[in-house]
Amino acid sequence: MLEPAIGAEGKAVFVAAHGAGSHMHHRSMLKLAEVLRVRGFDVVRFNFLYREKGAGAPDRMPKLQACFSAVAERARHEMPGKKLIIGGRSMGGRVASMLAAEGFACDGLLLLAYPLHPAGNLEKLRDAHLPNIKVPVLCINGTRDPLCQKELMTKAIDGLGWQMQWLEGKDHSFAVTAEVGGLAARWLAVLQAGPDPKFSERK
Repeated sequence: MLEPAIGAEGKAVFVAAHGAGSHMHHRSMLKLAEVLRVRGFDVVRFNFLYREKGAGAPDRMPKLQACFSAVAERARHEMPGKKLIIGGRSMGGRVASMLAAEGFACDGLLLLAYPLHPAGNLEKLRDAHLPNIKVPVLCINGTRDPLCQKELMTKAIDGLGWQMQWLEGKDHSFAVTAEVGGLAARWLAVLQAGPDPKFSERK
């Protein structure tokens, strides 16, 4: 579902994926689209195939990636000339990050509540692919997220040039607010200004 930017032509298109237990019409996804559209983003929301079929458990990662890739490619084709940002909440953001790590062409990643590890299992980190991401990243997480311990995340992305934003006292299900939209807008402005040397040096 494409939702164009409000008040002006969109400067970028954000393909936003939902979390494992969520869907494109969840209030958190609707709010995310709302706060980004007023800040210059066209937003594309979609359901992964398992959700369309009414299944409770997510598909395996290759199938999730194939679905995400197909949606993003369609957005690129239908809205040429705009920055293509991919990402989403929790599992959706993780799928986007794995696509980017494997070389999917995009201009940046916008991740919310990135699930670095399962709840209660700090040793099972989902970080092996992160150094392979060669595009700018904005990641927004809560400091009380049981799926992303702050110290572990800080260590995992050390030297990668990510813009990491921590929402004090918020957990994995933090509400999307105007603050989130402001962070995304400022990050997009930097992307539009030109290549970030931190990422150019890593390519």
